[in-house]
Amino acid sequence: MRVQDIAHISLFAALTAVLGLIPRIDVGIVPIPITAQSLGPMLAGCILGARRGGLSQTLFLFMVAAGLPLLAGGRGGLGVFTSPSAGFLLAFPLAAAAIGMATERLWSGLSFIKALIINLVGGVVIVHGCGIPVFAFISAVPLSSAALTMMIFLPGDCLKATLAALLAMFVKRGYPLIEQSANGHLRS
Repeated sequence: MRVQDIAHISLFAALTAVLGLIPRIDVGIVPIPITAQSLGPMLAGCILGARRGGLSQTLFLFMVAAGLPLLAGGRGGLGVFTSPSAGFLLAFPLAAAAIGMATERLWSGLSFIKALIINLVGGVVIVHGCGIPVFAFISAVPLSSAALTMMIFLPGDCLKATLAALLAMFVKRGYPLIEQSANGHLRS
């Protein structure tokens, strides 16, 4: 791994932490706040690619597990991985890797619409697909009730996916971190 790769991985782990500084919105009907942090894996995946994007979010989770107060509201430590939001957090590396993989595959023909769909699937469907069952289990509520309750997050998550797609297109044009090599293979 190159020093530049380590720097990018660290930068996007830090970016996800910084997104936690944006004040969270407590909904009241669900013990999970609305935060900007789920934008982190979307950006990491569509800008860094699968490997580096996934590693950046894994690094972020290791820092949280080590007790650093990096989650919205200043939370950190192993206890957050037993909270109702644990599944959403644990999905961050998977979402970033999936978004990165799809972005790499479509890189040469990547458009805003394709980037948006990739971020909606990776950043919303995968994160909610992991988060909702864990939330239902920890909160001892039926899965259908948990899924219905989580609908409150969809408008904000769709907005974050749109922002990630816009930023991915901007970065692709100006400073692409996913590069196509001379033989046509992608290098991230």
